[in-house]
Amino acid sequence: MRSKTRLGGVAVLAAAALATSALTSATGAYAQPNGALTDPSATASSDGAYAPPDAQSRERAIATAEKALVAQSQALHKAPQDSFTHDRTVVGTFGLQYVHYKRTYRGLPVYGGDVIVATDRTGEQARDVVSGQQATLNLDTAPVVSAEAASATARGQLTTVATASAPVLVVHAATETPVLAWEVGLTGRSDKSESVLHVYVDARTGAVIDKVDEVKEGTGNSYYNGNPVTIQTSGSGSSYSLTDTTRPGLRCGGQNGTAYTKSTDSWGNGSGTNLETACVDALYAAQKEWDLLKNWLGRNGFNGSGGAFPARVGLNQVNAFWNGSYTNFGHNQSNSRQATPIDVVAHEYGHAVFQFSGSGGSGSGNETGGLNESTGDIFGALTEAYANNAYDPPDYTVGEEVDLVGSGPIRYMYRPSTNGDPNCYSSSIPSTEVHAAAGPQNHWFYLLAEGTNPGGGKPTSPVCSGPASLTGIGIQKAGRIFQGGLNLKTIPWTHGKARVATLKAAKSLYSGCVEFNAVKAAWTAINVGAQSGEPTCP
Repeated sequence: MRSKTRLGGVAVLAAAALATSALTSATGAYAQPNGALTDPSATASSDGAYAPPDAQSRERAIATAEKALVAQSQALHKAPQDSFTHDRTVVGTFGLQYVHYKRTYRGLPVYGGDVIVATDRTGEQARDVVSGQQATLNLDTAPVVSAEAASATARGQLTTVATASAPVLVVHAATETPVLAWEVGLTGRSDKSESVLHVYVDARTGAVIDKVDEVKEGTGNSYYNGNPVTIQTSGSGSSYSLTDTTRPGLRCGGQNGTAYTKSTDSWGNGSGTNLETACVDALYAAQKEWDLLKNWLGRNGFNGSGGAFPARVGLNQVNAFWNGSYTNFGHNQSNSRQATPIDVVAHEYGHAVFQFSGSGGSGSGNETGGLNESTGDIFGALTEAYANNAYDPPDYTVGEEVDLVGSGPIRYMYRPSTNGDPNCYSSSIPSTEVHAAAGPQNHWFYLLAEGTNPGGGKPTSPVCSGPASLTGIGIQKAGRIFQGGLNLKTIPWTHGKARVATLKAAKSLYSGCVEFNAVKAAWTAINVGAQSGEPTCP
């Protein structure tokens, strides 16, 4: 039995700091009352989260915070040369407001001197005032060490430096003894991993006094990928987040879109029903796909411009989808597993790659939709191959680990007809439901990568026309050619256009005609014949 609920691809919408130090309470005068927090004035939104305060409440919160800064100036170690500037207001649980202030000393930014004033939802009562600064500032702001020398010192803290910001003179006040320092922001690699590093160099001695790396390789208890797995997270001290700062935009949390946070950098319990575990699997897969794009296909992020998109878990559907700005993952029909195995996650982010490739957009119509769905399946197979995880071995089936509707894989790329989808292109494809219409291109990709009789435990695959035996070129080459074709995508996207584009890609990427001829033979094998204007080799 086939369910009408399949991996979704609502790909029709255009998509669109330095870690805060651990803060200590400056005073007990505004301590939050004991007991559970409740706010009867708050109203629930449709997803169960409380609605944010209105504009008047936000204004009241700022006014209340300004008064608190004055009242608590001694506890905040405010020097006569200090100034506070409102930075932002963050709304938290039950509508509590957190008014953030940046501190400067004689015009210089003070690292560790930020102040947060917490108010109730109405903004009328200050509940807490906190800052990490431990001493009142009194120091000379004239540097002895030059900015150039500080930058050179900072660069030495990474094995490989990709970018370096211009040094900024700051007061480092996150320790008991404040120091005048140069702050240098770096991206690159340490000897172990990616790094987004802030280096603080003493502006008088030239010594490195502090380093803050936004990249945290947290550990997670996975359901699908083995335990423990390593994922990129962020945070420090006792505050961590399922936010990957090395892949801008990538984070994972619940249905409200906010990343999960906790006091330790260990996530999930390995259960198929645990949502934190689902995020571990989602981030693991998304990070592997990002690396695949970079290392195998030469693409900078899901959007091609260095950007990623958030993931949400806990969708109360037997489904998963991409909506143009984020991915969303539900559960299987028995509600025993979250829909976050490698290929399902990579499928949804594959829609983002499709949307942000070529002329952009996802297009309309079932043929374009089928090619879009197939793109997701292809990136699922590619990511499994790249990850090469023994707990979810590479294959060409879709969703076999989640068993979405209790019938095994959702689709079979090497023989789509196994699940009732068409193996080959025909004039009926433009009117075929999009997930079924993914069949022909899925079949093409398998034939290109593996051929008809690959051996090694991989299944045989039929042809619809042309030679009965094809030899594959390997999944990495096939992926490069496929992405090269997507880079030439125009809307509407058709199988005929895809044939021409991938032939052009093969000719551009590889000398000789082996790969080119394999691309052409695979398209012919699924009944997508020669097109007007397609290239030849040689």
